[in-house]
Amino acid sequence: MKTHPFDKAIKLTVQDDGTWLGHTAAPYANMVGPFGGITAAQALNAVLIHPELLGEPISLTVNFAAAVTAGPFTMQARAARTNRSTQHWIVEMIQAGQTVLTATAVTAVRRETWSLDEESMPASPLPDQVPLPKVAPPVEWVKRYEVRPIVGGLPEVWDASGHSSLSQIWVRDNPPRSLDFASLSAIADVFFPRVFIRRSTHVPVGTVSMTVYFHTSGEQLAQTGEGYLLGQARAQAFRNGFFDQTSQLWNEAGALLVTTHQVVYYKE
Repeated sequence: MKTHPFDKAIKLTVQDDGTWLGHTAAPYANMVGPFGGITAAQALNAVLIHPELLGEPISLTVNFAAAVTAGPFTMQARAARTNRSTQHWIVEMIQAGQTVLTATAVTAVRRETWSLDEESMPASPLPDQVPLPKVAPPVEWVKRYEVRPIVGGLPEVWDASGHSSLSQIWVRDNPPRSLDFASLSAIADVFFPRVFIRRSTHVPVGTVSMTVYFHTSGEQLAQTGEGYLLGQARAQAFRNGFFDQTSQLWNEAGALLVTTHQVVYYKE
């Protein structure tokens, strides 16, 4: 069976000192460096394949300290503390002897409790009723996802006519791939910067920090399989060179799988 591009991209090889060796992936290239979602997935994968892992991810925070350059990198992951049912991780990505990313993750052994999705899945047309965008993918990583924008797609004309930062999309890996925690963390970053959508204007941007909250289990992800996810994203404030971006992703059954929040740098 042919290996999916995503699995090639997040592959890490353990070294004698316990660190992990990885390599950036050209299929997930962005305007500058790799797609942030794939870098987040690589960081999470260092936790997921660690022999000391307890439970499943419930949160991941990634801080992009510097631009990741094309080539090899070293990922360091250690469990800073392990409790009865939770585990706290510290992850660091190093290139040429310099830290380019820091991350923290929390994993946990979940137990059955009263549960509810307070944030309901928005009403939307079915995926096959939403056409693919007419705009050509602006960078390579966009080709790795099948994105069907319902509202708030990438502008066809950059004329400063934007009026809302809200986007709603159907999305899945391209080619389709069964969902897991690593791929979900990458898809959580699939939304274009909100300043592009709100202003319909090109400006330099870069994610500074992103946190992903997982509300799902590995079993539920396996049930979701290769299905589409309904994604929604919006900003809450643009001010003095930074804006926030919050998003949610539901599976086709209406279960809220993940929520995210990030802060993004922008320049006039």
